[in-house]
Amino acid sequence: MRSNNQSSSGHTQWHTLGTLGPYLWPKNSKHMRMRVVLAMVCLVLAKVTNVYMPLIYKQIIDLMTEGSKALEQADAGTLALTIPVGLLLAYGAARIMTVVFAEMREALFVNVAQRAMRTVALETFQYLHALSMRFHMNRQTGGLSRVIERGVKGIEFLLTFMLFNIVPTLVEILMVCAVLWYMFNIWFAVVTFFTIVLYVVFTLVTTEWRLKYRRAMNEKDTEANTRAIDSLLNYETVKYFGNEVHEADRYDKSLASYEHAAVKSVLSLTVVNVGQAAIIAIGLVIVMYMAADGVVSGKMSVGDFVLVVIYLIQLYMPLNFLGFVYRQIRQSLTDMDDMFSMLKIDKEVEDSDEARDLAVQGGEVEFDNVHFGYDEKREILHGLSFKVEAGKTVAIVGPSGAGKSTISRLIFRFYDVQQGAVRIDGQDVRNITQNSLRAAIGIVPQDTVLFNDTIRYNIAYGRPEASEEEVIRAAKMASIDGFIEKLSDGYKTVVGERGLKLSGGEKQRVAIARTILKDTPILLFDEATSALDSATEQDILQSLKDVSRGRTTLVIAHRLSTVVSADEILVLDQGKVIERGRHGDLLAEGGVYAQMWQRQQEEK
Repeated sequence: MRSNNQSSSGHTQWHTLGTLGPYLWPKNSKHMRMRVVLAMVCLVLAKVTNVYMPLIYKQIIDLMTEGSKALEQADAGTLALTIPVGLLLAYGAARIMTVVFAEMREALFVNVAQRAMRTVALETFQYLHALSMRFHMNRQTGGLSRVIERGVKGIEFLLTFMLFNIVPTLVEILMVCAVLWYMFNIWFAVVTFFTIVLYVVFTLVTTEWRLKYRRAMNEKDTEANTRAIDSLLNYETVKYFGNEVHEADRYDKSLASYEHAAVKSVLSLTVVNVGQAAIIAIGLVIVMYMAADGVVSGKMSVGDFVLVVIYLIQLYMPLNFLGFVYRQIRQSLTDMDDMFSMLKIDKEVEDSDEARDLAVQGGEVEFDNVHFGYDEKREILHGLSFKVEAGKTVAIVGPSGAGKSTISRLIFRFYDVQQGAVRIDGQDVRNITQNSLRAAIGIVPQDTVLFNDTIRYNIAYGRPEASEEEVIRAAKMASIDGFIEKLSDGYKTVVGERGLKLSGGEKQRVAIARTILKDTPILLFDEATSALDSATEQDILQSLKDVSRGRTTLVIAHRLSTVVSADEILVLDQGKVIERGRHGDLLAEGGVYAQMWQRQQEEK
């Protein structure tokens, strides 16, 4: 993601505003476009009515003033003061219609605004899922969610205030200046206009100055939020090591940095508010003096004086709010740009234009001279070659860091190889669509993460459209149905954040049931029984053997006892295959595999 300085540049932010246009004027929705047009019509009518109201009020004042003078010069018994009922009713009607048009505008546009926010949030969410694993491993989920949250709120604020506050206010300013010029003289319009220009310029300059404090607040807010989420997600680890005080200190340091930045932001805001108030007061006094001088010289009526004052107050009230709105708009643009910038991040792993769906014939998996490293300076796999024939089971064993889990990530195409190729039934995974590739592979990972939902939801995640009977059958095959039936809520039991309410073995069995339900031609077990006790492991191994029968199966294992029946075992070390063969043959060779087997037998 770009730096804050880049993302907050004026050019980039106003370009971001333009990016929002297609969401407000959707190509394939005439209904939404009609709503936008009608909302704009109501906006204009509301402002025209708002500008016309002081003119009615002026006429009322003038009529009442003239009537009062006539009464003073005549016999009160022969001349009565006439109440301008018609004008009073017209004034009341104008005030009502101003509100009616404003509310109609809001009612018409709310669907457009909410649909735009929904569409942007959904596109960002989908794009984040399309980004590579490298991106997600380098980013923290708490920070990402905060960026999206602030971006969507920024869109809401921008639509609410800029479209229906700033732009209409500027239109009203021009209309008022035109009325003052037409009714009196150019100097009323000039003073009013330049007072507003000075106010806007002052606001722009001081807001730019203040933005650095606001950015610092955002950075520290994200940092504090990320640390809090990270700590709470790892609640159990914190408790294991008794590091509650340590975590509180880390969180407090972030909060203290936020506090420091917030204080500076508030103090700078004081300077801005005082300057804005001074500019408004000076402009108001000058225009009122000119109007009062006109009344004294007889060139203007009392109604004219009142008209000028009402216009100025009517303009300056939203202008007084403009400072806050502008600052928020700038911040909203920054937040939106941060969110939209994620849509410009290179996906790294992407379907080519010629990509086709995987045509599974038997499910043969082949690694052909594969070279790969997460970092260009450190290669993990060095020319790795092996083949898992259709319907066969191949196991990969070796010490930690040998590259075993990297193999599973390359099969799923979370990364692309630097050299060589990964093929399924002879098709390079880089030339097939990711969706069809992943739909053909079922996995039971070493670290099983469950959604904070029901057990049924987590099992059905393998195939969301599966029936209740299919979910239960998968649970039985994974030997977890008995455990579920003992729970008070059964399959409706909520497993908690990341499956915290379940044991490691129970989570693993849910993952196995999920993969069974997916029913794929290729299976990948990545330390699938690592969290299970010996008794449960044997039950699961039998289930896995039944499930994998007739399917292409790749088993990545640390416990050698789980792979003794594999058709072939590959011993991996430092990204290379150093031994291969069946269990008995490898033991007979007396090599690395035999030594690993001996150590594990001694540990029992």
